[in-house]
Amino acid sequence: MTANPLPQIDHDRCTGCHLCVDLCPTSALGQVDGKAVLLYPELCTYCTACEDACPEDAIALPFLIVLAKPPARKPLDRKPSEEKP
Repeated sequence: MTANPLPQIDHDRCTGCHLCVDLCPTSALGQVDGKAVLLYPELCTYCTACEDACPEDAIALPFLIVLAKPPARKPLDRKPSEEKP
């Protein structure tokens, strides 16, 4: 998987209705051989318009889950009277 996930188009399910292409606000989608394709992935803003509009559920937008590193923990400042024996 790439660092930035992109819409996945199932060409077996795509009927070539052109709805996703017409609704894409950045013109990232196009059609090749009667099927929707992501022609310009660099233009895709991951807005979900194509996925929401597809009547065949042929477009899926996977999400990349990124776990952040936990913040560094500072050692506790203890007074000598609080030290463990």
